[in-house]
Amino acid sequence: MDLVYGVCLKYLNDPESAKDAVMNIFEELVQKLHKYEVDHFKSWLYTLAKNHCLMQLRSPKFKRTVELDASLMQSQDDTHLNGVLQKEEEYRKLENCLQTLSSEQKESVELFYLQQKCYNEIAEITGRDWNKVKSLIQNGRWILKICMDGE
Repeated sequence: MDLVYGVCLKYLNDPESAKDAVMNIFEELVQKLHKYEVDHFKSWLYTLAKNHCLMQLRSPKFKRTVELDASLMQSQDDTHLNGVLQKEEEYRKLENCLQTLSSEQKESVELFYLQQKCYNEIAEITGRDWNKVKSLIQNGRWILKICMDGE
């Protein structure tokens, strides 16, 4: 009986609930012993007690709700607002960093990223060589990355 009580107390964390569980287990024990052939009674009883407690913990009766302080919780509205403000700040930073590019780089980067033109289209629009366009975009992107990380 002490073994079963100890197991129940360990899982249920409440002396009264553990005593009730012991009584239920011993009622169950008589029925189960007639059903099953048990070779190692002590380990079988331990497993039976553990499973009984786990089933009790899963039952709706044992589910406890805890009231949380509202100040500890984050509102979805605030999260969304913070995300919007963060994006706006990133856009402002990007606009400032775009101003640091040369006019050729800025034009090429804007055509490539904002207007989604390919290298060939940018070369036709600007009249520059394809390799020059590629170089302007890659260098512009590198300068923007440094600027965005640095500010």
